[in-house]
Amino acid sequence: MKRQIAILGSTGSIGTQALEVIEEHADLYEVYCLTANNKVELLAEQAHKFKPAAIVIANEQRYDELKQLMSDMPDVKVYAGARALDEIVEADPIDMVLTAMVGFAGLSPTIHAIKAHKTICLANKETLVVAGELICKLALENHASILPVDSEHSAIFQSLVGEDDNPIDKILLTASGGPFRLKSLEEIAHVTKADALRHPTWDMGAKITIDSASMMNKGFEVIEAKWLFGVEASQIQVLVHPQSIVHSAVQFQDGSVKAQLGVPDMRLPIQYAFSFPKRLPLSGKRLDLFQQPLEFFEPDLKKFHCLAMAYEAIRQGGNMPCIVNAANEIVNRAFLEDRCAFLQMGEVIEQTMSRATFIQQPTYEDYLQTDAEARRIAAELLKA
Repeated sequence: MKRQIAILGSTGSIGTQALEVIEEHADLYEVYCLTANNKVELLAEQAHKFKPAAIVIANEQRYDELKQLMSDMPDVKVYAGARALDEIVEADPIDMVLTAMVGFAGLSPTIHAIKAHKTICLANKETLVVAGELICKLALENHASILPVDSEHSAIFQSLVGEDDNPIDKILLTASGGPFRLKSLEEIAHVTKADALRHPTWDMGAKITIDSASMMNKGFEVIEAKWLFGVEASQIQVLVHPQSIVHSAVQFQDGSVKAQLGVPDMRLPIQYAFSFPKRLPLSGKRLDLFQQPLEFFEPDLKKFHCLAMAYEAIRQGGNMPCIVNAANEIVNRAFLEDRCAFLQMGEVIEQTMSRATFIQQPTYEDYLQTDAEARRIAAELLKA
């Protein structure tokens, strides 16, 4: 039988590439559900092509529009709202849930999917950034597998396959360095959103592209790696690797290093999460190591203060990563709307960290309150 997949965030970069993988292996996978936040036209187009059992638009104000677009397909059920997202992932036929939503909004449906014992293909990094300890505990209690989809975490995961319980000495987490790798601190102070959106390697959504430019994205990935692979932050080393060929690596206690290499193509980690432990054929370019050198540099934490703050958030623990994530979502949106300078993003995040209420052992309700409080503080700081 075909494996039934729910895609949370099907209209984004990860979601659309996941659909390409499913289309290429239509004999193995079938779409059960598609969801989007606002893009009703693309969601309807995807639904007409893949004929899922249900679709959900998170923005309830777009429901009538989506319902009209789907009027010729009565067999596809149409829902709207955050509660519908939580409920749809619990549907019995679903085998895997690809969490490709962006931001804090991905936390609740991921928790519901875990409690429903679904396999989680995790592309929503904020889930582990905000509530890593809670998510790992729930996954263990509910026997729900979490398979990483981020290219870096997939690379680490692939490097660990076959190693059983061999201890990890160090994780080598690679970063492209983004569009400002070679710029000075003075130059970065004057960059625009157009500059920041020109990523040299990856084609991603606007939010993640800005996070990559500030290296907050890499900071979040450090936090993710801590929870996914059970290591301390001191065991995670970030390497700036402009070619984005070595997607990440693991160093073991005997000094040997295993890495996963490949051309930059997000379909590969998506497909590997779907097919694990098997490897399926994948169309596309192949790596040619004769064509370019492989370079590695240490990140400049003075230029990329957001990365330093992510390490600090791990050091403090508790709800501090949740505070950082909430503040970052506010300043990221403000930068995209020309209400915040590039370096100001880091300043506001740091100030929010110092002002928000710190909780050492937060509950799920604490995370919700922390998220709301940190967003309010960051928004007020932007107006000051």
